[in-house]
Amino acid sequence: MRHIFTFLFAVMGSVMLFAQQDKAQYNDLFYRLNPSDMTAEVAENPAAVDEIVIPETIEVGQETYTVTEIGAKAFKGCKKLNEVVIPSTVQLIDRTAFDGTGVMLNKEKWANGALIIDGCLIATNKSIKAKYEVPTDVRIIAAGAFENNKTVTNVILHNALTRIDHDTFKGCKNLTKITIPESVTFIGEDAFTDCGIYLNEKKWKRGSLFISNCLIRVNDNAPAKYVFKTKEPTRLIAAGAFAKNKKITTITIPEGIEEIPSAAFYHCEMLQTVVCPQSLKRIGMYAFYECGKLQQISQFDNVEEIGGGAFYGCTQLMQPVLTNKMQVVPKGCFFTCLQFAALTIPEGIRVIEDAAFSGCTGIDEITFPNSLEVIGDMAFAGCNKLKMLKIPAKVNKLGRGAFRDCTQLFSVTLPSELYAIDDEAFALCILLEKVAFPKELFRIGKKAFLDCKSLRSVSFGERLNAIEDEAFKNCVLLEDVQLPDQMEVLRQHAFAGCTGLRKLSLGDKIENIGDFAFNGCRSLQEVKMPAHLKEIGIRAFAECKYLTKIVWPEDLELEYIAQEAFLNCERLAIPELDEYVEYGKSVFKGCKQE
Repeated sequence: MRHIFTFLFAVMGSVMLFAQQDKAQYNDLFYRLNPSDMTAEVAENPAAVDEIVIPETIEVGQETYTVTEIGAKAFKGCKKLNEVVIPSTVQLIDRTAFDGTGVMLNKEKWANGALIIDGCLIATNKSIKAKYEVPTDVRIIAAGAFENNKTVTNVILHNALTRIDHDTFKGCKNLTKITIPESVTFIGEDAFTDCGIYLNEKKWKRGSLFISNCLIRVNDNAPAKYVFKTKEPTRLIAAGAFAKNKKITTITIPEGIEEIPSAAFYHCEMLQTVVCPQSLKRIGMYAFYECGKLQQISQFDNVEEIGGGAFYGCTQLMQPVLTNKMQVVPKGCFFTCLQFAALTIPEGIRVIEDAAFSGCTGIDEITFPNSLEVIGDMAFAGCNKLKMLKIPAKVNKLGRGAFRDCTQLFSVTLPSELYAIDDEAFALCILLEKVAFPKELFRIGKKAFLDCKSLRSVSFGERLNAIEDEAFKNCVLLEDVQLPDQMEVLRQHAFAGCTGLRKLSLGDKIENIGDFAFNGCRSLQEVKMPAHLKEIGIRAFAECKYLTKIVWPEDLELEYIAQEAFLNCERLAIPELDEYVEYGKSVFKGCKQE
């Protein structure tokens, strides 16, 4: 089974679900940022040389991020990288992070068949002893560090170790003995797959493999109603432990378990019911990904954190696993959970991340908490039974496509401090009738209200600065547009195809009317041009067949009218403008001659 950690990138490309992490440079190194928990991962740095000191924290703008990971291929192939300092904040090192580096190639860095840097065991080779004792100061073993090592038969771990990451002992076919210390709190996907213990059928009991009271893997020989039957209480479940099990229908997680790890029940197609212990605090990324028959998760009241995509594709899940102990609803968490109806987000939640409830077509009502500050990209896209929205006061930005394709939405109340409506936020909300924009609103993004064909009325706040490309394109019932005097930016196609538009007032500070901005507004009759207008774009007013009057300012600053700007405005008399105005081709073609 390949790593499910990377699987969702491909599956959810249509909403770019996990592709939005910011990349930043700090002191000559590149990082990927995770704003949700303010952590940073060392990204690819192919030009790294000499000595690199990875800091504990980095400053990006006014924010501080803690460096917790060294990612895939971070320094791969950097043959001139001879030294690296790894801070104690790092919790995970990818298997390829140091491949081909000067550090890896320097034989003097290796001791007893292992490369260890600052308490991190990076890799092993065939010169390792069959019985290998990991040094007591090692706190991290990099993912895949022992993978396919045929020499080791017995590995001794110590209590400094907190994680055994994915693929760590995978393929160690002669490994027959290992004790997992109590200090380990996480075992990654495929950490022991195809090692000697894994391949020994006698180690499996009722379809389950346990090592030191840690559940490593469950196969299809396990009973449908799975019960943890062990001599000692199970204290840990490995990532991916039940993944792709085709048999299990119900399970009760034993008391003492604090985490259902990443991909634990990935695509368990028959799973219907899960009973959680009171001790449960975390549910990992993709934990129940595409468990298509899962209906009920019970006793989850103490859960504090859920990972991205945890319930993605759980189409039969009856209610979201949310508590007032959480602060974030993560990316893609409940993507296409079709059974949700009236949705109440608990108080205390501050952030709803990208695509968190996208495609939840059963949601007809949402109650947001007063604590909510962020609604991410595509957060509720495609919730096509949702009818009304009241966005809470602390939200100052609506993410890209946040309510796109909410085809039954007809009423929206926006908060007074809203600063930006991002691209496509309400695109294709075909029943939306009226929007009152708050006075603090600064920007309306590209296609924000594209094809809102029922939109009849908009009122803009006095601080609106920009209306981006196609923001109100094809809003065919929109009749009256009064742009505020302070507005400066009017992009291409902004109101193109608004065939019902009759009245238009342009703010005095607009210097450029974008290409096709009012193209096809065939009911438009009169336009008063801005006082500081300098340029009218290509076909900006083309096909405005009822346009009869343009009021030009007395101190005209107009410099250029682009080609076909007033094409086929057949009722408009060609104006006489100042001689310094330049014209493109066919500016007034089809207009009335006087």
